[in-house]
Amino acid sequence: MLQKIIEIDQYLFLKINQGCRNAFFDTVLPFVRAANFWAPLYIFILLFVAINFGKKAIWWVILALITFAYTELISSNILKPLFARPRPCTDPIFSDKVRLLANYCGGNGSFTSSHAANHFGLAMFFYITFKHISPQYSKLFFVWASFVCFAQVYVGVHYPTDVMGGALLGIFTGWLTGNFHNKKKGLL
Repeated sequence: MLQKIIEIDQYLFLKINQGCRNAFFDTVLPFVRAANFWAPLYIFILLFVAINFGKKAIWWVILALITFAYTELISSNILKPLFARPRPCTDPIFSDKVRLLANYCGGNGSFTSSHAANHFGLAMFFYITFKHISPQYSKLFFVWASFVCFAQVYVGVHYPTDVMGGALLGIFTGWLTGNFHNKKKGLL
């Protein structure tokens, strides 16, 4: 059963990493996965909350940071060492099939993707804390997180199950912190 899952995972990886190959993605997606690429979005959200919600923004920022810290800690320090899965670009049996477009491959394990956990954690936190303010736009945070996850597979540093596992971790963490925020403080 596990071998079949690995085969499907590798098949899907190759469909994305090789099958979706195009010049636009080759140029843009390595940047999409970079934290500084999203800095303007983070600054905009921070300013939006600070300007519109005053002192309530302090707890929002603290819980957003806690969301990020928990997803990073659990993914990088607990799950990656526990599963010790090699990344596609470092897997001795599979790496010759990988088109690596990232500046580095990383050596700290593949499951779960910390990028996926972090972005989906923040997406869920943002969604839960903003859905009462802007229900139609708050769903876009999941599009943003999905785009980052797709980029992780496309550039060759994660398998699809790595980003799915990270996404689930992030969604659960963001759900906990977002609901805690709304119950205790809330923006409204």
